[in-house]
Amino acid sequence: MPEHRSVLKRDQQNKRKNRRNSQRKSLIKTTAKKVLHAIEKGEKEKAGELLRIAVSVIHQAASKGVIHKNTASRKISRLSKKVSRLL
Repeated sequence: MPEHRSVLKRDQQNKRKNRRNSQRKSLIKTTAKKVLHAIEKGEKEKAGELLRIAVSVIHQAASKGVIHKNTASRKISRLSKKVSRLL
């Protein structure tokens, strides 16, 4: 690996960003699974509340550039459709 200061700094920045992005992606998956689990159990109120939280998390990830805005929109749409069928 080169020993230039700029390359070393860029490597550190990339590792930091990668860690942060991985955490955000994991949070998206976790919140989505919680919504789906509530839907399977038939818990209408809980599913609606968890959907609201999941939408917020997905929007934040899209605004930070972790996922593409169309991907965020698709995930939100699919979750919303499943929750609305339950209600």
